[in-house]
Amino acid sequence: MRHIISVLLENESGALSRVSGLFSARGYNIESLTVAPTNDPTLSRMTIVTTGDDRKIDQIEKQLNKLVDVAALQDITVAGHLEREVVLVKLKVSEDQIDKLKQIAKGFNASLSDVSTNQFIVEMSGSCEKVDELLNSLSNSEIIEVARSGAIGLAFGEDALVVPQP
Repeated sequence: MRHIISVLLENESGALSRVSGLFSARGYNIESLTVAPTNDPTLSRMTIVTTGDDRKIDQIEKQLNKLVDVAALQDITVAGHLEREVVLVKLKVSEDQIDKLKQIAKGFNASLSDVSTNQFIVEMSGSCEKVDELLNSLSNSEIIEVARSGAIGLAFGEDALVVPQP
């Protein structure tokens, strides 16, 4: 099963390396990984998407909690959550395909930027499934390159990832 694990960790050099090293040393796969600073400049929020049964995910969480850089973690897939991903797709489009591309972009609530006379960049934010659908709908176009952010997410309700107070 696919899991999204949010981790608050010290915003220090080497922290990302230690987390990714933990995954590689144990043969766990990371489907996507995003890291950015939080409103607290001493902490970064890391979002890890991985797959595994309950036992494997439990083991990952225990190993992550042992790392000195990790301040808190939460598997947000356990309860309700909102997840999003950003995708940028550069396309080569002929003159007769522009209207169809504009229709596709509008249908996905995506924005379209001119790069040149025959190249466009489509930008969209949505669930990972919606991003996959967009890419599938663009498969008849000449895709030059794709950049995906990987999933980020937050749990619904009162549940929030915060550093426990001593």
